[in-house]
Amino acid sequence: MSRAGPALRLLAVTALLVSANLVAVHPVSAAPAWVARSDAYSQPVLKDAGRYSPEEASSLGSEEFDTMVTDLKPRAYERELADTEQRLAALRAQRKAEKDPKVGQDLDILIDSRVKRIDSLKLERRHLLNYVNVGELTYGGLDALLDARNKPARQRAALLRLKRYIGAESGYTPIATLARARTEERFAVKGLVGPYVGEVEEGLKNNATYLDGIAELFTKAKLTGWEADLATLKSQVKAYDDWVRAQILPRARKEVRLPEAVYANRLLNVGVDISPEQMIERASFDFQETRDQMQVVANTLAAQRKFPSSDYRDVMRELKKTSIPADQLLPYYRARLKEIEKIIRDRNLVTLPARDASIRTATTAEAARTPVPFMNPPRLIGNTGEYGEFVIPLSNPNAKSAAKMDDFDYEAMTWTLAAHEARPGHELQFASMVEQGMSIARATFAFNSTNVEGWGLYSEAVLLPYMPAEGQLVSLQMRLLRMARAMLDPSINLGRMTPEQAKAFLMKEVGLSEPFAQSEVDRYSYRSPGQATSYYYGYVKLRVLRALAEVELGERFDLKAFNDFVVAQGILPPDLLRQAVEKDFIAARKTTQPAS
Repeated sequence: MSRAGPALRLLAVTALLVSANLVAVHPVSAAPAWVARSDAYSQPVLKDAGRYSPEEASSLGSEEFDTMVTDLKPRAYERELADTEQRLAALRAQRKAEKDPKVGQDLDILIDSRVKRIDSLKLERRHLLNYVNVGELTYGGLDALLDARNKPARQRAALLRLKRYIGAESGYTPIATLARARTEERFAVKGLVGPYVGEVEEGLKNNATYLDGIAELFTKAKLTGWEADLATLKSQVKAYDDWVRAQILPRARKEVRLPEAVYANRLLNVGVDISPEQMIERASFDFQETRDQMQVVANTLAAQRKFPSSDYRDVMRELKKTSIPADQLLPYYRARLKEIEKIIRDRNLVTLPARDASIRTATTAEAARTPVPFMNPPRLIGNTGEYGEFVIPLSNPNAKSAAKMDDFDYEAMTWTLAAHEARPGHELQFASMVEQGMSIARATFAFNSTNVEGWGLYSEAVLLPYMPAEGQLVSLQMRLLRMARAMLDPSINLGRMTPEQAKAFLMKEVGLSEPFAQSEVDRYSYRSPGQATSYYYGYVKLRVLRALAEVELGERFDLKAFNDFVVAQGILPPDLLRQAVEKDFIAARKTTQPAS
């Protein structure tokens, strides 16, 4: 969907990043005393955000919003902007009076999130025509409640939310009617840019899948009484989609690029604080370096296995021939993760939880929404022991051909993908937040994709030296992909390259299948422009920080201690993480004896 309308409000809940699923932690263990003081400042900010995008708030675990629906009533923009500006003024006054350094840092996080929120609201209002894909919005809102990890009482709230989506409750208008009205009232505003045509067409294509996915979710939750309401929702979405074809498609932009100011704002919101041109230059250099490293490994593999060609692209094709049957994929990934965990323990890389990680395959609706492997984070508000899920789609429903997506189901790939999404990557990262306790500000409003995905890519690099050669080659390929993203995403959005050219580059130089390459260019073009650059940028920031600690500490540097410290900080942005490493980790380690 476009980032106008409800998707913009999503940013308010998740510190201005699309698709975040992190928020206030009620820990398994007791949180430090200062956290309660910090959370008292954060709670009103959460409530502000939840009023406008309650689906996202409830997906984070805030049950008070479970039966509410996205606010698309008249003057929603004006009301949210006024509320956010008022909250910002209150936070600034509170910051002046706060003496505790950690609480003060959290207030700085909250203030920064509100400043960015206001900037985003204004920019998107000034430049973009509102567009909401009602089918996807309602699927996401019900999926958040019907998640199998939720208790039955929370799942039952989906029945009431569904009624409110269709306007069957007193005081509620169908969400499709409101979405249409908010867009139509902007038709007369000159100069607004419509959504990208590919985004609109994909939404129209996928909505039947989303609505069938809702039925599947209710059925799995063993709930009854939703059938008639879902039939009404399907009818309303069909009528809305007919209107989209008649009124939005003709207004959709044919050129993929966003207005320059909007794209720059997207980069800032995901934690990238350099210009697109600087990003392209840095990533282009590292792309060449990593490709050279791949070729070195490919030469060794080709010689060992007597492959007909030693070109890294051809070697990758040979490795993909070790495809894992769909019915064996989950057992294989689970077994691979056990191997990885043994390496982590033997090499003292990071502290692991004493429980198994959860891995599953994606439903059809999940694959349509997110056609690549992902971490489905746990509920972090009111968490009672729920953990994240590493989810693997078996296909890309949005692919433009019948080609197989063979990028994630072969043996060599299992090393780096399990490291990124499970351990020592995201599953460990989110579990730490649950188990240690984290302030709302650090778990939510400090969140951006740079600090989250930077850890995921860094985790791959931590494990890479201990992988077999084929695992190393694929891990380098995935690093190459992140550098390609940092080149191609801004190139598309600066008008230097078309999505078709970027797709061809990814297939030829990075070795992606057509379905995976398609999902990548869709991501750069309209799913989340700018976000894909954050993996590379966050990785660079973390590697630089580790190098700083190694130089400062010398023989006193301990990799496991460093990695544990980084994980324990929660989701801090790079600048705040650097301060913590310098003031707390490095300073403390300088007083210890060197490692033997």
